Amino acid sequence: MPVSAAQRPAPTITVLHADDRPQGLDIEGLRFATDDTLAATLPGTEVLLVWDFTSDAVRDAWPAADALRWVHTASAGVDRLNFPGLLESPVTLTNSRGVFDTPMAEYVLGLVLAMAKDLPGSLAAQARCEWRHRESELVAGSCAVVVGGGPIGRAITRLLSAVGMAVELVGRRASDGVHGIVELPELLPDADWLVLAAPLTDATRGLLDAALIAELPSRARVINVGRGALVVEPDLVHALREGRLAGAALDVFASEPLPASSPLWDLPGVIVSPHMSGDVVGWRDTLVTVFAENLARYRASEPLRNVVDKSLGYVTGGSS
Repeated sequence: MPVSAAQRPAPTITVLHADDRPQGLDIEGLRFATDDTLAATLPGTEVLLVWDFTSDAVRDAWPAADALRWVHTASAGVDRLNFPGLLESPVTLTNSRGVFDTPMAEYVLGLVLAMAKDLPGSLAAQARCEWRHRESELVAGSCAVVVGGGPIGRAITRLLSAVGMAVELVGRRASDGVHGIVELPELLPDADWLVLAAPLTDATRGLLDAALIAELPSRARVINVGRGALVVEPDLVHALREGRLAGAALDVFASEPLPASSPLWDLPGVIVSPHMSGDVVGWRDTLVTVFAENLARYRASEPLRNVVDKSLGYVTGGSS
């Protein structure tokens, strides 16, 4: 019979953070650590909240994890935590699945509309006080291929479909209404938009390379809100320079922050944003709520939600 939260002792919890600490976590004895102090703070820790999900400190400090039972990350992606020590251990890994679905879907729709209606061109002309009439593209009836069969990809599919776009959703394997990843090359010749929203795994790293880009028509645009390493950036840059693609909107990059020397800043038809597609007003409060609710389940010995299948690198099935 599950032990009640009142009966089970409060676990020792460490929060890995950078400049900002999570607000609203009313937990007595909470430990805080940064990259530099995690190894010294980790001994005795039972629960680790990875608030700074861009950090590699967990990998570096892992030998000091002598009591750890559960790691939770304040992100949907868990690629920073895909290292042998954690993957081969009995430690449970959970993520913040569900927080970013709608914000990221709205962001993708906004990018599609901005590029189709040449909003960047209008803003640039306005800055020059230049009245320059031109025609824009019709979004309805265009074809989008969305790579990522999880909740984020499905939310993107719903919004793009709502404005009349034909959407082909691609997942790891084929299922009802979803193409398997092996079918991706044959879908690309008809694509006006290729949206990358897949988790970063060994199977998806470097997915969009020169060979796959060659399957896209020259009118196509690439939108990446997944992970930068899904794309072979030099291949994408070459294709954009050669006019093999009409443009790209990139929110994630192989190296972040994007170096000032990157050609992506200046290439025509490219929109660069600083890994913000899922970050809306109040998102940190939602992340705290997700962790707090799972912590209550942990203390009550109930099944945790958003448990990551460590062999795959993402949550499978339902939310618990």
